Amino acid sequence: MSIDSRPWYERVRRWGQTNLTEDDPKRNNIDFWVEQWRRTRVQGVIVNCGGIVTYYKTGFMEQYLAAGLGDRDYFKEFMDAAQSLGLVVIARMDTNRATKEFYEAHPNWFCRDKDNNPVIRQGRYVACVNSGYFREYLPAIITEIIEKYRPASFAENSWSGLGKDNICYCDNCREMFLEATGCGLPEEVNWDDPVYREWVRWNYKRRTENWDFLNEITNRVGGEDCFYCGMIHADPTNPGRRFVDIKELCKRSKIIFTDHQSRDPLNGFEQSYVNGLLLRFASNEETVVPQSTAYYVRGDRTFRLSATPPNEPNLWMISGGAGGISPWFHHVSGAEYDRRQFEHPIPYYNWHADNEEYLYNRTSLANVGIVWNQTNADFYGRDDVYERVSLPWSGYISALVQWRIPFIPINAADIGKYSHRIKTLVLPDVAILSDSQIDDICTFIEGGGNIVITGITGTLDRDGLPVKASKLWEMLGIEFTGKTEGAFRSQPSDWEYPHAHTYIHLPEKRHEIFEGFEETEIIGFGGGLHIVESHGPLKPISGYIMPFPIFPPEFSWIREIRDDLSTILAGELASGSRVVYFPADIDRCHGRERLPDHGRLLANAVCWAAGDSLTLKVESKGLIIVHPYKQEARLLLHLVNLSGCNFNPGYCTDIFPIEQVKVKMPVDIHIERVRLLAGKKEIPFEFVDGHAQFTIDRIDEFELVVLE
Repeated sequence: MSIDSRPWYERVRRWGQTNLTEDDPKRNNIDFWVEQWRRTRVQGVIVNCGGIVTYYKTGFMEQYLAAGLGDRDYFKEFMDAAQSLGLVVIARMDTNRATKEFYEAHPNWFCRDKDNNPVIRQGRYVACVNSGYFREYLPAIITEIIEKYRPASFAENSWSGLGKDNICYCDNCREMFLEATGCGLPEEVNWDDPVYREWVRWNYKRRTENWDFLNEITNRVGGEDCFYCGMIHADPTNPGRRFVDIKELCKRSKIIFTDHQSRDPLNGFEQSYVNGLLLRFASNEETVVPQSTAYYVRGDRTFRLSATPPNEPNLWMISGGAGGISPWFHHVSGAEYDRRQFEHPIPYYNWHADNEEYLYNRTSLANVGIVWNQTNADFYGRDDVYERVSLPWSGYISALVQWRIPFIPINAADIGKYSHRIKTLVLPDVAILSDSQIDDICTFIEGGGNIVITGITGTLDRDGLPVKASKLWEMLGIEFTGKTEGAFRSQPSDWEYPHAHTYIHLPEKRHEIFEGFEETEIIGFGGGLHIVESHGPLKPISGYIMPFPIFPPEFSWIREIRDDLSTILAGELASGSRVVYFPADIDRCHGRERLPDHGRLLANAVCWAAGDSLTLKVESKGLIIVHPYKQEARLLLHLVNLSGCNFNPGYCTDIFPIEQVKVKMPVDIHIERVRLLAGKKEIPFEFVDGHAQFTIDRIDEFELVVLE
């Protein structure tokens, strides 16, 4: 039997984590976990080691030992058990807080508020990332652990410290910020203050420098394959309001651990699919991205020790698999209070192990890119990032998934890198773009690339302030008047408040974008509208109906139609590029309300702009994630059934099968058979005009189709 000589971060594909609690040394049965690792066929485990609570025999008296540890070396016991099965072991750290005794010994290592009081969270003192805690103490702890145990690497849960809403006024921060910028610390959280904005940028830089410093330590002491991996949240619009530069850190990482454990109120299971694509393409498409999945109850209320319904975590992992996510189960406490949760991951983990060869080392065939930019979230989103940035992003993502359009998320800095693979770019109100990023977009357009653009994309500088001129908008022939109509923020739904009771007016002669709207001359809107003038090839294709009363119903009649106020413009440039521009914030409205008409309109815009480049068709009832890949001499198609699963608040307790799923997939290789890896059978197909056509009788949770 050959030995896999690849480094651990390339060969470990299934992960497990038992997040130990202080009483586990007294209650936990390690033999149970050894059997659970066997049953799930994990290849790597993440085990608590040091930090807030320490589970090993340390020479540093400052470390707080687990209450039930006694004389045991619990980390070593777990590590020995895991290594007896040949598993890779990652030492979990959580180092941002410490006891009062530690604080009193090193008061200059901890965060301070404006009144010079230490910052305390849940009875623990918060360490400053700019202090000796991270530069002296933590390297010593890392060195001790490596020399005693030789873990493969480290995974840090709270490495990034305080967020944007909490200014640390400790002496370290005062001195370092003054040295770096010549300024004193900002007086308050205020996005209008240029010093505060500079403080935000400085903090991003400091976190990245800490990341590099801690990795230099682990590499030097533990070898080139030993890393200090901070957890990275995958939401590009608001990653915990912390200073986590997703693009910069992904660029530096050979493996990316993402602590995004479940869906949230805004995004459904498709978020897991997006996470895998976004993080891998921000790094390298082949980078392995394990994503922690909570098998405890999460939602409007969290119960750390209770089992969540099995479809909730399993569908999160399955959806992630379509975007290249590696499964990673996460249980809190080694005790077996609620034994139901330990059965839940077994079916998917075993399927994953049996079909691992089809899930890695493959190339996405999606040719639609949707652009994200973290600077936009910070300096355009500011104090209203949810409304300004999260909603347009989520709204367009939801529309693409709903209408089965495969896509890849692309950081604005990578547009040039991936432009040869992309036929159509979507820019959902990415207000802040650098000059070089705008140049890349213009080059893409000049080369015949298509774009769908919304809002005030590319009209603000890095501080979120208006630019005098934009090369992009000059190319498109669009001029912003600075005037607006409608409602740009979430509005009351009270019927006595009619300001958001507006509509898009469709002309008698319809553009192709309005396919499916043949039986109506209006589409409910309810959002905000930027008033623009077009001096180029983009022509208005719809107008605006001004607000009118919603109650009583006798008053609900249209007073004023303004076809001079363009809500959507479309046209073709001399380069052959098709362009759609939404001055009406349909994407933001769809993010908020999920009105099907809005989703269809957004998807139709992409379909028209993309033209003949979108030929993959999946027809059936239901909501399905669709994503194609190529792998050597075979094609792959992920289909994840989300039908009836994305309701919120609530939990996915049932999955409703979909039947008669008809697929028309473009192929550029010789195909001899089509197999279903979940259905475990071969199905008939026919080859017509460069496409393989076949029908899948039934899909339960998911299907992975192999054409070879």
